[in-house]
Amino acid sequence: METIIAASRNSGKIREMEAITSCFGIKIISRDEAGLPRDEVEEDGETFEENSFKKASYIMELSARPVIADDSGLVVDCIDGAPGVYSARFAGTDCDDRKNNEKLIDLIKKFSYQKRTGRFVSVITMLYPDGRKFVARGEAEGHLILEEKGRNGFGYDPLFVPLGYDRTFAEMSPEEKNRISHRGKALEKLHGLLAAEDRL
Repeated sequence: METIIAASRNSGKIREMEAITSCFGIKIISRDEAGLPRDEVEEDGETFEENSFKKASYIMELSARPVIADDSGLVVDCIDGAPGVYSARFAGTDCDDRKNNEKLIDLIKKFSYQKRTGRFVSVITMLYPDGRKFVARGEAEGHLILEEKGRNGFGYDPLFVPLGYDRTFAEMSPEEKNRISHRGKALEKLHGLLAAEDRL
């Protein structure tokens, strides 16, 4: 099984990613497990693609080993695509999931459920020291609710109801969420790209 370093320190992301990549022979370890410095990459890109690549390239320079990076977030139509690339720090640099969710609810509460449409976006970048680069994007469409429901997942999961369902991501089991989530879709695309290049 190939071992890849995750550029993220988000344990929820790493857990979700490895639940999928382990099925096609990739074990993901955290930056801390790899013994890398704890300094953070400044995510100042204007797109998920830019931030994902920036994180992956920085960690690969430090480690000289294969790296996988995920940049993801929530795009809400009725508030002009916010929080978008600022999803993790929507309520400020020292915010947490609860504060981010509270700010989002406050901004969308004046809109009807039908207008509270949006999507989770995930862009996965995998870089190899030999110069290989693989990029895959996945999206999950849905609606936002005004009260947190469910205890699974992380981030905006308790507010997001995917299309075709009447439960939030946070009310689903990890396995169910991974089958339909933005990150699951991106990782499945990545699997196809790697297989096509005989990396697996």
